[in-house]
Amino acid sequence: MNTFVNSTTILAGGIGLVLLGAGVGFASLGIASGSKVLSQPLAEPLNGATSAKVEISAGSGNLAVDPLASEGTLLASGTLEYPEKQAAPTRTRSWNSGQETFSIQAGSYRQSGFHFPWQACNGLINWQIHLNPAVRMDLTTHSGGGNLNLNLAEMSLSRVAADTGGGNVELVLPANASDLSVNAKTGGGNVTVEVGEGITGSSTILAKSGAGNVTVRVPSGIAVRVQASSGMGKKLMDASLTQVDQSTYQTPGYETAANKIEITVSSGAGNVSVITR
Repeated sequence: MNTFVNSTTILAGGIGLVLLGAGVGFASLGIASGSKVLSQPLAEPLNGATSAKVEISAGSGNLAVDPLASEGTLLASGTLEYPEKQAAPTRTRSWNSGQETFSIQAGSYRQSGFHFPWQACNGLINWQIHLNPAVRMDLTTHSGGGNLNLNLAEMSLSRVAADTGGGNVELVLPANASDLSVNAKTGGGNVTVEVGEGITGSSTILAKSGAGNVTVRVPSGIAVRVQASSGMGKKLMDASLTQVDQSTYQTPGYETAANKIEITVSSGAGNVSVITR
């Protein structure tokens, strides 16, 4: 059973229709451009890495990240697509004060001048990246407007950030994580964060959308405190949470719990939800 605060107006529906119409129009224009899609294989050697800062910027395309099937000898593998009028993606690897950083960056357009966002072929360009689950990672992912699908259930993470200008964010966090920092944001799509079982220590989750729905699912039995806000949507909180004030909800005993999550959920127009499972 959920408790909710309803501030939805007819205007929210109008905004949703406008955004949907714009998305359909942009996708159609991207398809009509007829740009040939090229593909670059990714096979980055492990080189003995045990931890790494990984930064992935997919231009305006869709990005999917999951673990490698086996630990093996690679840090990362996968396939990176890009339009023929755009330079190929670049990869860099560096060390600084004992911190290894591996970056993948979408290429720039070969032709100068203005380009509409949909010319980057959002919906047509897809990056599929597999990361070594034995390497503890600080992971940052970005798309200018595509969807981010991060299935990190088997990964080892200290931090994850997922940011897109307008697509959806779907993020599955690892089981048995500790002191995890999570930041998931989109300019207009939906955000879904799935917290893994056995999370320990003090973790933080920020999940935010400019106009879409935001949902965070947490395992039952974990202490949580939620700061929730929505400009025109509902605040849907699990029945196990007690409302402290207009925007704060928490489980009993949160202050003294050894294992806890501080959650912030916000949307300009959609619903925000925190659900236990």
